[in-house]
Amino acid sequence: MKSICGINCDECPMKAQCKGCEATDGHPFGGSCVTCEAIKCGGNQMLLERKQSLIKEFRALGIKELENLNDLCALAGFYVNLEYPLINGNKIKLINDNDIYLGYQVEKENSERCYGLITDGKMLIVAEYGCNGADPELIIYKKLA
Repeated sequence: MKSICGINCDECPMKAQCKGCEATDGHPFGGSCVTCEAIKCGGNQMLLERKQSLIKEFRALGIKELENLNDLCALAGFYVNLEYPLINGNKIKLINDNDIYLGYQVEKENSERCYGLITDGKMLIVAEYGCNGADPELIIYKKLA
């Protein structure tokens, strides 16, 4: 198995369910991959530029803990697709389990909770949650131009 972005497929816990990016033309779980799309458009330099641009977007949200954000990692949707409670008691998922996103987890200051960041380059999600994604709360959903 080979990845397009350089991730070591041998270390992935999902490698038994995946044929690799190269064999699937960047759709290892059937969905789209934000890192693969960037690399196909302009190589690793394009991916780095896109990451930096998205990091600036997250930093600009005014959340103190995100001011020092300096990286985003490729994350499979099924790992980070939390169900957010709505006011009416229903729950909603906002991303596709089969897509690969860029994201990061940042510890919330003076708290046992974390911020989870997710982006596909078209939107930003900032959520807050406890250990292992417990009690998630949607903080920001922002469409990007």
